[in-house]
Amino acid sequence: MTDTTAARAFVRREMLPPQAPPPSQTGAIRWLRENLFSGPLNTVLTILGLSATAWIVIHLYPWLAHSVWNANSLSECRQIIQATWGEDATGACWAVIRERWPQFLFGFYPSHLYGRALLALVLLFAALAPVLFAGLPRRMLWLSAAYPALGYWLLWGGSFWYPAMLMAGFAVAALAWRALSARGALVAMPAAVAAALVWWFWLAGPVTAGLDAALPLAIEAVRSDKFGGFILAVTIGVAAISLSLPLGIMLALGRKSDMFLVKALSVCFIEFIRGVPLITLLFVASLLLNYFLPPGSNFDIILRVVIMVTIFAAAYIAEVIRGGLAALPRGQYEAADSLGLTYWQAQQLIILPQALKISIPGIVSTFIGLFKDTTLVVFVGLLDPLKGITDAVRATIEWKGIYWEPYIFVGAIFFAFNFGMSRYSMYLERKLKRDHR
Repeated sequence: MTDTTAARAFVRREMLPPQAPPPSQTGAIRWLRENLFSGPLNTVLTILGLSATAWIVIHLYPWLAHSVWNANSLSECRQIIQATWGEDATGACWAVIRERWPQFLFGFYPSHLYGRALLALVLLFAALAPVLFAGLPRRMLWLSAAYPALGYWLLWGGSFWYPAMLMAGFAVAALAWRALSARGALVAMPAAVAAALVWWFWLAGPVTAGLDAALPLAIEAVRSDKFGGFILAVTIGVAAISLSLPLGIMLALGRKSDMFLVKALSVCFIEFIRGVPLITLLFVASLLLNYFLPPGSNFDIILRVVIMVTIFAAAYIAEVIRGGLAALPRGQYEAADSLGLTYWQAQQLIILPQALKISIPGIVSTFIGLFKDTTLVVFVGLLDPLKGITDAVRATIEWKGIYWEPYIFVGAIFFAFNFGMSRYSMYLERKLKRDHR
């Protein structure tokens, strides 16, 4: 090294003070560059999207700004809008929601019994809470177990002992399963099903009659044709969701079974149901199902619809769960065998928890579609909130000609329910996530 080079050598003895990052690499500017203007294509799409949004806002804002909430008819709404904002002004007439919201929520349910329906709804959320959130007291599961009978009694009325004895059939099946579980599932499961059927078809009726005579406990009954609106959608949706998940799990396990008959029956059921439109099954529930029942049988239409919607959703859930089972590595099954677990122990402790975690997005998507499909019950004479109740409101003299407001209101309620299910799905995925990538 020459003397000139040595003289030029320089070693910094102190650190430079930290400098702020360039404006293009921080804050809102960086977010805009990365998310909206990251390339020519994204820039064009962003400009088109902003233009479409601006066009919608410009044309929609006057209609919303001229909203009327207090009026007794559509003509009165229009008179108020024209008197306030000019002859050519248009506006939303939300007064129809203010006047008819009980009909959108309860249909033609007797108005003096709205308290019962609201109590059933509150108890429904209380019964779902300990099932959906593990941090709540386990004692609340007793309410979850009792709610099907209690909710049915509050909504339909009549004798309390009728739904109670229906629920007792599941207790009879559980007792039969526990008594024979030591002999294996092939013996215990048919025995449990047979015990429940014997109870429901031959014993529940006389026991109910005896309890009604000894201890009458009844409230005013409500016919199913009085149900409508969101009380009908929630009743069908919650019942079908609650029943389709366990049925879908059994069908998925049946399709993966090594027993030929069980696998064949499961495959035939799943493929047949998935190959038939839901509306066809609803027509079967409405028109054809009574032909297979004994003469004089009175099979409630809402119960028939719940059965058909349940089996329709169960077929799709079975395929979703089968995908979760197929995603598990073979080593999980071999680990269960190495521990000496029985088939049902392995499914309960190792296989199904992992498969269901993988299948959460697909299961919740099926549930969301199922809840939206409850609007199809209008084709079998039930008044769903989207078509049945909305058309009933629009057919009245006062609100004849109104269009957008009822549909926007119903769509907003459906969005609230479905968005809640979507958020819960994401919460559950985060809670069950075990990797830290």
